[in-house]
Amino acid sequence: MSHLLWKTLVLSPVVLGVTVLVSARAMASIVPGSYADIKAKVTQTEAPIASAASIFIQTEQPKVNQQLVAQKTDDNQVLEEVNRYSSEGKNQNSLSQVTSVSQFSDVQPTDWAFQALQSLVERYGCIAGYPNSTYRGNRALTRYEFAAGLNACLDRVNELIATATGDLVSKQDLTTLQRLQEEFSAELATLRGRVDAVEARTAELEANQFSTTTKLVGEGIFAVTDIFGGNTGDANNTVFQDRVRLDLQTSFTGKDILHTRLAAGNATAFSIRDNANGVIDTAEGTQTFQIGSTSNNGVIIDWLAYYVPIGPVQVYFAGTGGIHSDYVATNNPYFEDYDGGNGALSTFASESAIYRIGGGAGAALTLAFGSGGSFFKPSSLTIGYLASNPNNPGLNQGLLDGNYAALGQLNFSVGDRLAIAATYVHGYHGAGGNLFDLGGGLGSPNRVVGTAQANTLSALNASSSNSYGVSAAFRPSDKLSISGFFSYHDVTGFGVGDDFQAWSYGLGVALPDFGKKGNVLGIFAGAEPYARNRGGVFAGTGNDIPYHFEGFYKYRVSDNVSITPGVIWLTSPGQNSDNDDAFVGTLRTTFTF
Repeated sequence: MSHLLWKTLVLSPVVLGVTVLVSARAMASIVPGSYADIKAKVTQTEAPIASAASIFIQTEQPKVNQQLVAQKTDDNQVLEEVNRYSSEGKNQNSLSQVTSVSQFSDVQPTDWAFQALQSLVERYGCIAGYPNSTYRGNRALTRYEFAAGLNACLDRVNELIATATGDLVSKQDLTTLQRLQEEFSAELATLRGRVDAVEARTAELEANQFSTTTKLVGEGIFAVTDIFGGNTGDANNTVFQDRVRLDLQTSFTGKDILHTRLAAGNATAFSIRDNANGVIDTAEGTQTFQIGSTSNNGVIIDWLAYYVPIGPVQVYFAGTGGIHSDYVATNNPYFEDYDGGNGALSTFASESAIYRIGGGAGAALTLAFGSGGSFFKPSSLTIGYLASNPNNPGLNQGLLDGNYAALGQLNFSVGDRLAIAATYVHGYHGAGGNLFDLGGGLGSPNRVVGTAQANTLSALNASSSNSYGVSAAFRPSDKLSISGFFSYHDVTGFGVGDDFQAWSYGLGVALPDFGKKGNVLGIFAGAEPYARNRGGVFAGTGNDIPYHFEGFYKYRVSDNVSITPGVIWLTSPGQNSDNDDAFVGTLRTTFTF
């Protein structure tokens, strides 16, 4: 008891105190005054949805069309240049030279100034327009824009004189140009200085660039966490765990993207104990940052995947580490974050357990439909296949003969507020594995969600599974999101007494921008995957429903840093109400770049 009291005193003020303080300060904060500020600060607010049926805002790590830059110098000068150069590149007011007045889409022969424009283009070729082929003759002209046009005319006149065609330039025109040059000398000098500066920055970037096609996206997670309750609390200590992911995102055409992700971590799940102080063989309460951990911060390539559009179809290929939620909509915004550090704390609350069946290497495709006047728009059909041990040529292994999971899902959107999906997954599992193994493969002890009764397959015979699920997300307003899922799993073992059924369901409520832009308050409740009335080794071990309750508050410190205190409450661990409830307290800090 004294041990539990001590740990409670240690961790509770951290979690609860930070939550209260942050919430109070957040509620008192001032919402950014300009639209530009708001856009900059909500980049990572919402959780990503992966299909054409998505109704929520796409976020922080888009899967296509990311192409530029990671540089490094002694004084970070190049990084500053990148930001400045990027912002200048987005300016759509730059001018470009034209050779014919017909190139302007907004200049018509009936315009009163048409003849004058045509004469300037034909005689001197010194009319400049905008990159979108417009002249914008009815809007006000800035002095810098006029100076840019004047500079173009001066250059053209110099060319004519240098090529002995100076007779084409009248004395009157030269006098006018000279007067204008004197009047706009300051602006012309500024323009030349800006061009020289851009050229210098471009040369610096080219000399130090990481890649012309690859962007580095990273995430680092620090988490202080502990678990309380009865024997479970006494058997565990407060820990400080970490996980890092570095994702190299490469695009070859501007529409495709190759993910090469490196990962390292030292996080492990807690040991949950029963009322006799025995270890409960369960994955209940597993947290997302504990997924893919190497336990010793060793570096691995944990994901290699390629997204590319082929005609009307979005195609996904996974070389390693592929999971179903990589390519299909989970309809759980604000909670799902691909097991990253910006969504729910637990693997259970982040997505339906049906997407945790299998993984590895394979392919998937998504075909959109329901455009035009259809009631369901946009909607899509997704099919995918992932094999757990595709690289192993041994018996009962490989791409087609080993463990696999094949998924089919219909995604529907009703307007822009409601998304619904119906999912089916057929899996084949070799002896000695688990149902929700996230691609652990033949004989793997890996399980990421649910109880042992719902996970454990026959140790002597192979099994097949047929899983059915529905998920939905409803956004009644921009400040409220409601999502939920239900899944049923029918496992058929190839031996006597190996059959069983499992269930799981959950409902979440998220309040985006709670307190200030970018924050999220999330509450989730449901039943982790469980199976009742199993015999054999599970006879008499418990037949209760293991409920899971979770609350978290993600506070965005900046565009790149967030702090998330949260609590997970597990009832009837191991499906046995005789076991003490377990409480997980976590303070998670996430760095993204």
